[in-house]
Amino acid sequence: MMIVSPGLFKHPSRCFRSYSIVGVGLLGTFTYCHKYKINRVSFSSFIPSYYHCRATLSTMMEEVKPEFDSDKAAVLVNELRKTFNSGKTKSYEWRISQLESISKMIDEKEKEIVEALRKDLSKPELEAFLSEILMARSSCKLALKELKQWMMPQKVETSLATYPSSAEIVAEPLGVVLVISTWNFPFSLSLDPVIGAIAAGNAVVLKPSEIASATSSLLSRLVGEYMDKSAIIVVEGAVAETSALLEQKWDKIFFTGGARVGRIVMAAAAKNLTPVTLELGGKCPAVVDSNVNLQVTSRRIVAGKWVCNNGQACISVDYIITTKELAPKLIATLVSVVEEIFGKDLMESKERSRIINSFHFKRLVNLLEEDKVSNKIVFGGQREESQLQIAPTILLDVPEDSMIMQEEIFGPLLPIITVERLEDSFAMINRKPKPLAAYLFSDDEQIKRKFVQNIYAGGMAINDTILQVTVPTLPFGGVGESGMGSYHGKFSFDAFSHKKAVLYRSFAGDSPTRYPPYTPGKKKQIKALLSGKLLNIMLALLGFYKD
Repeated sequence: MMIVSPGLFKHPSRCFRSYSIVGVGLLGTFTYCHKYKINRVSFSSFIPSYYHCRATLSTMMEEVKPEFDSDKAAVLVNELRKTFNSGKTKSYEWRISQLESISKMIDEKEKEIVEALRKDLSKPELEAFLSEILMARSSCKLALKELKQWMMPQKVETSLATYPSSAEIVAEPLGVVLVISTWNFPFSLSLDPVIGAIAAGNAVVLKPSEIASATSSLLSRLVGEYMDKSAIIVVEGAVAETSALLEQKWDKIFFTGGARVGRIVMAAAAKNLTPVTLELGGKCPAVVDSNVNLQVTSRRIVAGKWVCNNGQACISVDYIITTKELAPKLIATLVSVVEEIFGKDLMESKERSRIINSFHFKRLVNLLEEDKVSNKIVFGGQREESQLQIAPTILLDVPEDSMIMQEEIFGPLLPIITVERLEDSFAMINRKPKPLAAYLFSDDEQIKRKFVQNIYAGGMAINDTILQVTVPTLPFGGVGESGMGSYHGKFSFDAFSHKKAVLYRSFAGDSPTRYPPYTPGKKKQIKALLSGKLLNIMLALLGFYKD
């Protein structure tokens, strides 16, 4: 039971939240709408927008039990486990058919995908195509091309101690896996791990982010239309639905999001000893040397900051470190490039995504308005809450203990910190938790080597930003606070596979040396084996030594 507090109904959308969950599977298709009952009158989020009530209320409010609870989640997982145990998902043919269905879905529904991304984030069409559609399509095509090779057992050498023998590593699917996605790239970051899970032969539940509601709804519908309903399911919803899913036993949980929720996911997984991949984030630095091409450097930083979802990316440049001497020139060039790309009137540009919602808008404004930060703005700073837009903003020498330098920014704000010597930046970066990405712009080979050797990060790019994630032969993942595990390309397949070690032996070559009793003669043979004397080893294994 809960008491409705005074003034609760000033805005109906804040009084009643409607969460939906659509699932497809052996249980059929089901839809859930979270409602509350007040005095036996059923309300939902479909209350007319003109309804306002500012009166003090003392009505008792009874919450109806959600339709998708832990019990329903358990049934869903059990049905998926039956599918997996049947062996259906393990075959090459099934995996290929599902990957082909994803590829077909992306090709046929491209316009709908772009429209959903526009609704959620106002993503420009070209950005939506490059960062979401093309990324997912490329991952799918690579899996289709390489799957047979990925599935083949890997032959490995054996030791003389097992002669004669052969050995191999067999990649086998983990089982029933859960993928919890995020809102900033809601299409590609949902499908990319799912592609890896399917390629590896698993049954999958995808939980997209409710914050990107249009894309979440679209994924639910499209997966239901194109994919195998008995093995691949989308569950929509918010905290209650995610909590219900996390209470279940999974064979792997793959989570993309922030560190706070990542800890919750890991704690839930630990109860069942479930392995996890956590794709988190952090404060990704970009160090700029004085010997660089400033125009190219600035364009690549702008691309990795404001062009890339308006800074709402886990690998976005979070802050820059450069020398005091170079800083004014770098700022001037960055401003020039920003205005060249987005125009003089930054708030009118249609080439940037918007902030995802008012919560994150206010969070970013709070970072800007902190007393020790507000006077450090050297460019930008304009904002419009009704449009959820903040102009590209550059700040100079904000204090290291300010909020903007302590937490991941995840938005269009870019602090620049100056140092006397470029090498001083290394200690500054390493004082913070290990980031998901680190960037260096320099023509100095010695500086490059020192940066790679001494900076701890999930990944790096030298003289560019963000493009490292487009290389399928490179693993993408964090370290420490920025996450654990990796994926992309074959690494996605590996993330959802168990590498099973298999040794094959015949009944020939059975040496008595290995069996007790260990007589002095056998001890000599064992010593010869351990000493590496090839002839004695071979004779011992073949049983030619006598007591």
